[in-house]
Amino acid sequence: MNLKFLETFVWVARLKSFRLTADKLFTTQASISSRIAVLEGELGVKLFLRDSRGVSLTPEGLKVLEYAEQMMDTMQALKQSIETRSSKVGRVRIGVMDTVIHTWLSPLVAQMTDHYPLVEIELVADTSLNLCDQLQKGFLDLILQTDLLRQESVRSLELASHPMGWIAASNSIYNREYSGVADLARERIITYSKNSHPHQEVLALMQANGVMTPRLNCVNSVSAITRLLRDGFGIGALPPVLVAEELARGELTLLDIDQRPPDLQVVVSWRTGAEWVEEIVALCQQVLAGYARKVGERYIVLAD
Repeated sequence: MNLKFLETFVWVARLKSFRLTADKLFTTQASISSRIAVLEGELGVKLFLRDSRGVSLTPEGLKVLEYAEQMMDTMQALKQSIETRSSKVGRVRIGVMDTVIHTWLSPLVAQMTDHYPLVEIELVADTSLNLCDQLQKGFLDLILQTDLLRQESVRSLELASHPMGWIAASNSIYNREYSGVADLARERIITYSKNSHPHQEVLALMQANGVMTPRLNCVNSVSAITRLLRDGFGIGALPPVLVAEELARGELTLLDIDQRPPDLQVVVSWRTGAEWVEEIVALCQQVLAGYARKVGERYIVLAD
């Protein structure tokens, strides 16, 4: 019997939802339904009843749940009994954009240090454009940035996206009502470095609203953007997650404007053939899932 299908059954029983289980296991609702159907076929019983209120266990499902949980506990105990930290030795070169540095890089490094205590982690912070160039030239093994790369020697995977917003100092002249993007564009706008993906998206949004020459100020440091916003220099076009603490303290305000730039993607890209880098990609997904549970969907949305 497939243990993955048993695990799926246990989570559906606990969450009482196929959709929530799909989110939990990072798969699709259709895949969850298929696993349950196969399990029901193998056991020859109906495990769940569906109605307008959600999902509930059948009497047979209740019996199966008791044994399934015992089997999952046994498997977890087995894994823990044989699990040891990796003995891999070497160096991994990782490039990160500023957004990742200010969100979930620290827990990622902590997990990597725990899993690979003998591996030297070499970090490079730079813009997405520069990171992509260094990866393609072989100077980096893995990068976390905004663009899906399409090259034979490079693989890319979208991990998540950050909703964008218009942000201003609460006590500044910029904290007022705006009729729309064209009205907003009369003010000084602060965004990411020139020609970056976020900068191009902001520029395209402005031009789509008839603003051909917006007052854009391009800054390649999240810390610098945050400082400029707090000092009342202008309006920031950036993910609110980067200034969550300032928003919570009331120092900065998320302006109420319906039109906003597209979400900022977080993409992991790596060179094919690089030793055990795909293990780190999986670790990135694991750490990011934990971070997403912590901050919530208003700040980050995991990729399907």
